[in-house]
Amino acid sequence: MCELYSKQDTLALRKKHIGPSCKVFFAADPIKIVRAQRQYMFDEKGEQYLDCINNVAHVGHCHPEVVKAAMKQMELLNTNSRFLHDSIVEYAKRLSATLPEKLSVCYFTNSGSEANDLALRLARQYRGHQDVITLDHAYHGHLTSLIEISPYKFQKGKDVKKEFVHVAPHPDTYRGKYREDHADPASAYADEVKKIIEDAQKSGRKIAAFIAESMQSCGGQIIPPAGYFQKVAKYIHGAGGVFIADEVQVGFGRVGKCFWSFQMYGEDFVPDIVTMGKPMGNGHPMACVVTTKEIAEAFSTSGMEYFNTYGGNPVSCAIGLTVLDIIENEDLRGNATRVGDYLTELLHKQKAKHTLIGDIRGIGLFIGIDLVKDQQKRTPATAEAQHIIYKMKEKRVLLSADGPHRNVLKIKPPMCFTEEDAKFMVEQLDGILTVLEVAGSKTESVISEMTPCTTKMHNEAHLELVRDGSIDTRENPISKRNGLCMHKHVLFHKKLKM
Repeated sequence: MCELYSKQDTLALRKKHIGPSCKVFFAADPIKIVRAQRQYMFDEKGEQYLDCINNVAHVGHCHPEVVKAAMKQMELLNTNSRFLHDSIVEYAKRLSATLPEKLSVCYFTNSGSEANDLALRLARQYRGHQDVITLDHAYHGHLTSLIEISPYKFQKGKDVKKEFVHVAPHPDTYRGKYREDHADPASAYADEVKKIIEDAQKSGRKIAAFIAESMQSCGGQIIPPAGYFQKVAKYIHGAGGVFIADEVQVGFGRVGKCFWSFQMYGEDFVPDIVTMGKPMGNGHPMACVVTTKEIAEAFSTSGMEYFNTYGGNPVSCAIGLTVLDIIENEDLRGNATRVGDYLTELLHKQKAKHTLIGDIRGIGLFIGIDLVKDQQKRTPATAEAQHIIYKMKEKRVLLSADGPHRNVLKIKPPMCFTEEDAKFMVEQLDGILTVLEVAGSKTESVISEMTPCTTKMHNEAHLELVRDGSIDTRENPISKRNGLCMHKHVLFHKKLKM
């Protein structure tokens, strides 16, 4: 395996030349990946890791058909979309065929962030409204316009919520405001949006859009209750706004039974704008906004031309078309359903066995494991979650932790994930949970057995676990999407009297 530098030198050069805000996975002990194939990644020593977190390599890392398509097109032509070429219209036609009929106009971009930024522009131009309703703990991208509507980010930093941004409770029926024992949580959560609209209108403000992931990822793998999106769409349309469905992380058949996650909620729910990215190019930067002719025509009346140099270029479209072919030819939606159901079944057996597991939720190959210190109180097991992802890494399984309390293990692997992979992953998790629960009341055992990070860090984290202290997430300003074990996150010395 070819390396330019040793791992130590790579880390040193990264520290010198890469911005300090650009974090890596498992920062206390990062993995240096030199190659990948299908659902596996390999480090510089040739060690194989089962990738359970990479929803970008959608059809599998370095899929040979994707590589071949990219090389073939690169040898022939690559240019911007102002020149006429067939691949962009062919891809738009194929993509539109997977969506409800009214969603037929495409704008190509290079990333999900670009797509969501453009979606906001479309929504605001449509009727000249400005305000946006977003969900608590949501994340929609790294552009300034998106940080402003991403509570996952702006509530962890010094940013103050802008006047045009309204935050609705995320529809979490496990630990949210309205839970599974509520008579009608969908209506209750939707009524919160209705109240936001009414209060905004009383203040003379006008709603441009409601934006939500079809399944909230960074918010903790949250699946809204049935009927919620339909009710919200009704209220938003009544206010003259549009509904934006963010499918950047959850689209392209990840849920199995549907190509798009929003389709799970019924044929009577159709967003006005859909954004997509990540899996679209299987690691190649490719993203898109799809909307209605009415909204597209309103956008064009602004007189401002929309142009994206690389969006929809021939190489991107060749890759995108190949990804669509692979999803169909390899029955990856069927695989997501079969393997997802099997994995969920295995995890529910673990839930019955381990008190640390409070909730299993998800569909297809999008699953969350909500870890708790107390199943009745549903106290988030944040430190345990961080410990687990490091121990799983030692077992050569890559997981991440997220959610408002960073206690939800996220499972969103490449779509070629198998039942054997699921079984292996759960076996490793079972072993780690068993040690955690057995050692939980034994100070010496906890300190000797639990090794999530470096020695200095994990000893302090272990003491925190032994004392069963809760973690104040306000002390953690790090706004990361995936389970990093950073100094400020793992070190609890500010709370310990040592």
